[in-house]
Amino acid sequence: MPRSWDVFRQFLLLGCTSFGGPVAHLGYFRERFVARQGWLTDAAYADLVALCQLLPGPASSQVGIGLGLMRAGWLGGLAAWIGFTLPSALLLIISAALLAAHPDWLGGGWLQGLKVAAVAVVSQAVLGMQRKLAPDRARASLMVAAAALVLLLPVPWVQVLALLLGAGLGLTVLDPADDQPRDLDQAHHAQLRVPIGRGAALLMLVALGGLLLALPWLNASARPVLVQQLASFLQAGALVFGGGHVVLPLLEQSLVPPGWISLDQFLAGYGAAQAVPGPMFSLAAFLGFDLQGGLHGVSGALLALLALFLPAFLLIGGVLPFWSELGRLATMRRALRGINAAVVGILLAALFQPVWQVGIRSSADFSLGVAAFLLLVAWRQPAWRVVLLCGLIGFRL
Repeated sequence: MPRSWDVFRQFLLLGCTSFGGPVAHLGYFRERFVARQGWLTDAAYADLVALCQLLPGPASSQVGIGLGLMRAGWLGGLAAWIGFTLPSALLLIISAALLAAHPDWLGGGWLQGLKVAAVAVVSQAVLGMQRKLAPDRARASLMVAAAALVLLLPVPWVQVLALLLGAGLGLTVLDPADDQPRDLDQAHHAQLRVPIGRGAALLMLVALGGLLLALPWLNASARPVLVQQLASFLQAGALVFGGGHVVLPLLEQSLVPPGWISLDQFLAGYGAAQAVPGPMFSLAAFLGFDLQGGLHGVSGALLALLALFLPAFLLIGGVLPFWSELGRLATMRRALRGINAAVVGILLAALFQPVWQVGIRSSADFSLGVAAFLLLVAWRQPAWRVVLLCGLIGFRL
């Protein structure tokens, strides 16, 4: 069996069964590819995970792409991404098509239940990320400052400003005591190698840089609407630090204010994405279908998926061949600690506006939200189960 086909088959199985979000995905990957398949050692896997958590983009999908690249080169990376993303993308396209055929469903109680579930899920994400990425006073203060900045300065580029603020304070204020480089043993280093030349990796980084530089031009109002929409997905994919939930405020601020999609549609897609396996970035399939609609819905979904994931693919393919050297740069790690704290602040701001303000409209909504949060945090129920339960309760009420 060709290695790339084996990679696709393995990741397709995971794409059909990997509920629970990015952290759970990393556990599934380790169990299958380290413990069962023996593709790499625990040490090598831990270093790959560390790299993907430092880079912008969806960490679990980037780990999957990296595993595919190391196993079978370019085709392996592509096969891993397609296999892991395909099931959730198909389910979300079907969900978007059903809503497009029955727009009156957007006014149903089930949608309000999904909005309440989104409050609980995002609250859990903020809490978990704060414990991991902003656990001390300095980073918690940076988190709050970033949230305040985003809420008080509602302009499209405020998230970028918050990330730059985080990087600057990370370099100048945060304690560098924990930024000691880790030694990689020789076997570990060998397993992190990928069958990609450094020249090809540099070309990928140059292509990514070119896309980022072109974003202001692509976003210009004179461009066709489809080009502007795809530029919004590209920008979000390039700026997401800290996990897939952070894509929520980035896409909401890009797609909702211009009137391309309603806030109800956006939150319905976010709720649906919680109820399916696979990566959170598959939300792009739902949004892309809604943005284009009708006969062009499927092509819109595919283009949105490609645009949102493209920066992650270029970045992991461009950086992985150089990782053994980059991982030792204390300056980079310190800046990323500040960026990650700012990311939690961006998500905290999104929890307040729009998620909380749209989702919690009555005492019944608040009670359901608290119950959903307790199910997630105290009872450790999977997000998909809580989302479905909230949707059902909303429908019945």
